[in-house]
Amino acid sequence: MTQPVWRLILNGKSSGDDAVREAVTATREQGQTLQVRVTWEAGDEKRYVDEAIADGVAVIIAGGGDGTLSEVAEAMAMSGHDAGALPALALLPLGTANDFAVATGIAVEPQAALNLIAASTPQPMDLLRLRGDGVEHWCANLATGGFGTEVTVETPEGMKKLLGGLAYLITGVAKLATIEPQTARFSGEGFQWEGEFIALGIGNGRQAGGGQQLCPDALLDDGLLALTIVPPLGSEAVGSLGTLLSEGKAGFLAEVARQASLAWVEIHSDSPLTLNLDGEPMQAHHFRIDCIPGRVRMHLPAATALLRGRA
Repeated sequence: MTQPVWRLILNGKSSGDDAVREAVTATREQGQTLQVRVTWEAGDEKRYVDEAIADGVAVIIAGGGDGTLSEVAEAMAMSGHDAGALPALALLPLGTANDFAVATGIAVEPQAALNLIAASTPQPMDLLRLRGDGVEHWCANLATGGFGTEVTVETPEGMKKLLGGLAYLITGVAKLATIEPQTARFSGEGFQWEGEFIALGIGNGRQAGGGQQLCPDALLDDGLLALTIVPPLGSEAVGSLGTLLSEGKAGFLAEVARQASLAWVEIHSDSPLTLNLDGEPMQAHHFRIDCIPGRVRMHLPAATALLRGRA
């Protein structure tokens, strides 16, 4: 019987990480065939995913942050294969904030993250498909707009390397006093809303930007996207917005935000609107976002709260 093969697609920024090298070596010593491919330039993720599918590997491991996870998941989704014919997906969290891993409970310690693969059964997971002005992208975790997008895009790389997730908080605090509302029209099945907003979350997962829980009730396998629209707030509320979001105050969002669970949503804006897809900005006047149920199968902790029926 041929042993299942795992293939790690490792973000080039983490290729020199000693903990990753040690975890890969230990996993191989346990008898698991684990192959590594390191990304160097744009397009490598897709090429490596296509090669892994053609080679019939059992598991594709995205080694990097939320952006790497989405890029690998996007390549799998756009391969043309049904979820059942694709390798399972796993995550080795190596990003700055690792929002998807934190929310789902995937260990950020490399050896523990690899051990999860052998100890778990891959579960069907939805993906978000975003189309805007003729361009298509896929997202595994969260698409954000307004405040969350500005914080993610404007946090310097050097600060992220030095301070990790704290860098997002520092940038967020600095921007709170200068938030400029954006205006858009939102529509979905049985849902209509139009007006100004300062923060927007369209979630498969629950948090982004270093712990901003914009979609605290999102599930990975319910066939729905979680939509949260935060309109402009009074000065007192604005002063505490960053802290409340970073602490996941779902009650605060329920009070001040417009929330919905939808299979799809369309967004129209007279001015160009930027959405951040797990670190990848996408700009358009019109977006169509669909939740594609069970598009991949992913190794997740048994106790994760982001699957239906899990505690």
